[in-house]
Amino acid sequence: DFIYANAMSTLAVGKVRYGLMLNELGVIIDDGVCARLGDDHFLVGTSSAGAERIADWLEEWLQCELIDYDVLVAPVTTSWAVVTLTGPRARELLLALGADFPVGEESFGHMSFRQGTVAGIAARVFRVSYTGETSFEINVSTAQAALLWDKAMAIGAPWGVTPVGIDAWNLLRL
Repeated sequence: DFIYANAMSTLAVGKVRYGLMLNELGVIIDDGVCARLGDDHFLVGTSSAGAERIADWLEEWLQCELIDYDVLVAPVTTSWAVVTLTGPRARELLLALGADFPVGEESFGHMSFRQGTVAGIAARVFRVSYTGETSFEINVSTAQAALLWDKAMAIGAPWGVTPVGIDAWNLLRL
């Protein structure tokens, strides 16, 4: 709650919330999603370019101002890679990739996450949407990202799966 404009302490385990990060003057310094992985375990997501800066900022606050807080900041950005499935057939592709957890709208609603395997790879899957379309952000170890990508492209080929980069998303959102 200290680093966001909105409360994260009320976020249920298994859910995700969008948040604005503020500095001590109340100025927005970053944004992203926060997932509650457990009662006392949160995954703080920042903008792509902000991860290192925000980790340093959190560590400075913990060492200089919030010394009584029992918090550990562990930057994990380089340990994870994300492959996002988005569009009207994203759910079908996730199923075809062999997700070992329910992916239906009722069981895996917007702004939630699941842990399990996708394409036989350990994954955290976030049901968030940067595009406005149904989307699943599949987080896997960086060592497994290329394998997941190749499987998604091969299985999705008959449906016309097309890779789209962040620049295209930004333009399409305009």
